[in-house]
Amino acid sequence: MRLSRYFLPVLKETPSEAQIVSHRLMLRAGMIKQASAGIYSWLPLGYKVLQKIERIVHEEQARAGHLAMLMPTIQSADLWRESGRYDAYGAEMLRITDRHDRDMLFTPTAEELITDIFRAHVTSYRDLPLTMYQIQWKFRDEIRPRFGVMRGREFYMKDGYNFDLTKEDALHAYNRHLVSYLRTYERMGLQAIPMRADSGPIGGDDTHEFLVLADTGESKVFYDSEITDLRFGDRDIDYDSHEQCRAVLDEFTSRYARTDETHDPELFGKIPEERQRMARGIEVGQIFYFGTKYSEAMGAYVNDHDGNRVPVHMGSHGIGVSRLVGAIIEACHDDNGIIWPEGVTPFHVGIVNLKQGDASCDTACEDLYEALAAAGLEPLYDDREERAGAKFATMDLIGLPWRITVGPRGLANGKVELTSRRNGESEEMSLEAAVARVSEIYGV
Repeated sequence: MRLSRYFLPVLKETPSEAQIVSHRLMLRAGMIKQASAGIYSWLPLGYKVLQKIERIVHEEQARAGHLAMLMPTIQSADLWRESGRYDAYGAEMLRITDRHDRDMLFTPTAEELITDIFRAHVTSYRDLPLTMYQIQWKFRDEIRPRFGVMRGREFYMKDGYNFDLTKEDALHAYNRHLVSYLRTYERMGLQAIPMRADSGPIGGDDTHEFLVLADTGESKVFYDSEITDLRFGDRDIDYDSHEQCRAVLDEFTSRYARTDETHDPELFGKIPEERQRMARGIEVGQIFYFGTKYSEAMGAYVNDHDGNRVPVHMGSHGIGVSRLVGAIIEACHDDNGIIWPEGVTPFHVGIVNLKQGDASCDTACEDLYEALAAAGLEPLYDDREERAGAKFATMDLIGLPWRITVGPRGLANGKVELTSRRNGESEEMSLEAAVARVSEIYGV
């Protein structure tokens, strides 16, 4: 993409309403624009990041054997009355009435709707286990929407639902989701720590939430520092294997990590003092096992091996896709702007032309642009008639992980400069070497 043809309304000044880093930088980098309180338009740069995150979620859900689908944003209140949640959910639910005076609601979550789909089509244990998910817009009428996309009213979310014959099978699905989420977040350049949590209005006895450590996090976190050294890496996990999933979880969840709501000072005190840590965390996902709470209330039964009608065991699993954009920025930024991890960057590399209009610079930049695109990469070429300082400031603000700088002095020696946004280190090399190096970084 050529920046002269892109819609990137960057701001020089920080908007007064932005209280946290991610909100400030998303507004300044031209990623979002507020439409009303807690509701945002996603502009091209922000939307590209949202799509990158969504793609990773889809890929990891498919790897775990889960089936993508799409449900409506508007649900009938009658389904929620069946489960008993319509009146219990509270003021966060946006309740509406259609022209025929039917009670409807804007989806905050979809346990009732997916259970209705299941009970209409599945009658035998032979069709289990089954996990389906969607990525779709949700709405919760927050009393004080704030912090940009971190606590908005409208948000983009992956919500998945598993159906299993027994509690044991459902708990394996729970563990499978824990493992798949660890890989999902790591691919985004994050370390999300799983912690025991409260189930809230979803219900159920077992639940973990995933928190990313950041100074602006809503929750206080107490943890063993050893947990931050763990990495999922490229492990080849058989998600159908109870033993393999359990082995991964034993590695990641046997160390102490709890929010202030579930903190146990006595247990925490048993950790060696040099490993005791207190920080703040941002919730980016949560999984639940709630047994037969919805299946019994709504008649989601199947025939078991002996022909008996039994309620299925269920769980749900959410990832805040739009919230992750803000969480990544909170965890990955400096005073100059965003620092995108390679897995979610909107463009793989920026090209800065230091002397627009100079024949050699223009030709070199065009050659780089075409070579990078031919290699399967997405470059952003700053071809504007702007001074060099403004171009560098824009690249730092929007946070592309790598920048190639092209100027007359370097070209005289057949060199361009490749710079890491993360550490600021630069290296001079030929155009061909720069293309090869960026291709190697991204594995293309």
